[in-house]
Amino acid sequence: MCILHSIMQLELNTLMSKYVKYYEAKTKRSRVLFEEASRLLPSGTSHNIRYFEPYPFFTRMASGKFIYDVDGNAYTDYWMGHWSLILGHAPKVIVDTLKDRIPEGTLFGTVNEHTIRLAELINKFMPRAEMLRFCSTGSEATMYAIRLARAYTGKRVIAKIEGGWHGFNSDLNYAVNYPFEQEGKGLVYYYDDHNNDMASRYIVALPFNDIDGSLNILSKVKDDLAGIIVEPLLGGAGCIPASKDYLHALQEYAKSSNSLFILDEIVTGFRLSLHGAQSIYALEPDIFTLGKIAGGGLPIGVVCALKEIMSLADVRGKDKYARVSIGGGTFSENPLSMAAGYAMLEYLSRNEHIYDRLAMLGDYIRSNVDKVMNENGVRVKSTGMGSLFLTHFLSKGIDDVRNARDASLCNVALQRLYHFALLSMYDIFFLPNKLGALSIEHDIVDARKLIDASANIARDIKDAINNKL
Repeated sequence: MCILHSIMQLELNTLMSKYVKYYEAKTKRSRVLFEEASRLLPSGTSHNIRYFEPYPFFTRMASGKFIYDVDGNAYTDYWMGHWSLILGHAPKVIVDTLKDRIPEGTLFGTVNEHTIRLAELINKFMPRAEMLRFCSTGSEATMYAIRLARAYTGKRVIAKIEGGWHGFNSDLNYAVNYPFEQEGKGLVYYYDDHNNDMASRYIVALPFNDIDGSLNILSKVKDDLAGIIVEPLLGGAGCIPASKDYLHALQEYAKSSNSLFILDEIVTGFRLSLHGAQSIYALEPDIFTLGKIAGGGLPIGVVCALKEIMSLADVRGKDKYARVSIGGGTFSENPLSMAAGYAMLEYLSRNEHIYDRLAMLGDYIRSNVDKVMNENGVRVKSTGMGSLFLTHFLSKGIDDVRNARDASLCNVALQRLYHFALLSMYDIFFLPNKLGALSIEHDIVDARKLIDASANIARDIKDAINNKL
């Protein structure tokens, strides 16, 4: 079996080399720029996942569903700015708004009326946002969310999901990558001053979509549990929807243990519906976070909560030790992000029908990519919800993908080859190993091109293996 596996891997490596040659031939300028960037930036980039082998292409501009590189290639984009661009690149409604606002100033460093208008819209569409605070990134929003939870409850432990990604804040950067028990470099999870022999972790990880397993872990920290934070659809961990029963079980446990239920909607907010995944799942989060689409393509993070919780951040009449410090950041509530976010949400409210169209297109892609690849002997399962999707290459013993462990035990090397083949041979861009996102610019023709390309790549994989065997 080991010999068979080695032969298969050798043939797949040969196939990958073929794709790499095509890519290198059409991205020569990008290679030069990457070498130049690598002298100053680790991995030649300022975001870890934007690097992929042999080197990432460098973008010149983007418009609609296309992203254009410095070598003149045009790619149909399914990465869509980290899934933020539901209207596509440079949509007219946002561009026109920014043309009006930029001459007024790009950063005031003071309060502005655009902030109020965006806050009002968020509250209108998601009433659980009784009060909110704007920041510049999703990482900040989730950091503030757990700070609020600890302050409100007076407890310390935060429960998160295995594989759950909530940004680069240190507290929640635990149990992100498989094996989930291993700590990342440079991350230290508190130290118990009362017991110098033991590190004390105030973060625990729960198995996704496993009610009994999660409740068993929660029962061990019940008395010190400040909050449970969960994505309704795992993003970076595999584009996997939660079951309704699972989310409601976590919400009920939080309520019964006098802790807070925190919903991370940075990916799903305004992506799956105008009212978020909380509406789809009929949830009532105590705190939730937003980002991505809420900024209209500009930097944003939002932490939203019930008034009695968010009021802890009110500075009026309190000294610094009597309030929760969750406001900060030079670029928070900057006028451009506020105006672009308002224009985005206002557009979506007038065109709510787009969600049904995007969901139908997503269903069509998920089912048909699976169909053509399985018909060609490549076992896959596409996960996702609405306009978000990711194709997993099933390994022996893995027949479904319900959590981050399942996703991690799939053949991620074959998934990377698939995404790279789409890029190099068919000018279809997914960031390798990351989920895809549709925009209103994508249509059935794009979907069929993706499906046809997937069938061709499946045949390449099958032929590569069979030629050797």
